[in-house]
Amino acid sequence: MKKLYPDAAAALEGLLHDGMTICAGGFGLCGIPERLIDAIQASGVKDLTIASNNAGIDGEGLGKLLRTRQVRKMISSYVGENKEFERQYLSGELEVEFCPQGTLAERCRAGGAGIPGFYTKTGVGTLVAEGKEVKTFDGQEYILERGIRSDISIIKGWKADESGNLVFRKTARNFNQPMATAGKVCIAEVEEVVPVGALDPDHIHLPGVYVKRMIVGAPYDKKIEFRTVRERTPRQVAEQAGA
Repeated sequence: MKKLYPDAAAALEGLLHDGMTICAGGFGLCGIPERLIDAIQASGVKDLTIASNNAGIDGEGLGKLLRTRQVRKMISSYVGENKEFERQYLSGELEVEFCPQGTLAERCRAGGAGIPGFYTKTGVGTLVAEGKEVKTFDGQEYILERGIRSDISIIKGWKADESGNLVFRKTARNFNQPMATAGKVCIAEVEEVVPVGALDPDHIHLPGVYVKRMIVGAPYDKKIEFRTVRERTPRQVAEQAGA
């Protein structure tokens, strides 16, 4: 089966509909499927439920879909860098299901593995546990968390071969991998596609059986959430002044 599509719009054709659930890979602005997010925005699909570590920042990443009011619900673990997210949540425009970071990753991994639920200590005795089943194991309480399944998964990889075997780069591996398996259809955007056999089998992070469609999204402009620089020392200030 030919998996490589000419662009993001073509790769998403026939898959998008109002009210759908999407699992989106990435961590902050690292390893996010930028081209696929742009294509979803351009499609105008709405009332989306999106499971993602976060919602990007204002105007970048999934923040683009928040800005255009295409998202009805976010299932996230961290939302602190997005003012529009905060505004929509506090005004009741956006439904939010907060989920501890490790629990979110495991919920998606479990969903992809066909596991409908699992018990965890994380969140016991907090707001996270409200309305959830509590069970005692070896004298300690655990709460039931449900696995997550989505209509599609959108992920970002570094290299892929023509069969869809995928390699992630550094931090991009943490959420892209479990998100990929949770979707009924996984669409991957990558920086480079190489011939089958060019990747070391021991270095493949996601087997091609999970990837149904691919695009090459390069080149990318590296975006940084907060650019911080070291303050200059008095000596550096003096040297710059010519002292």
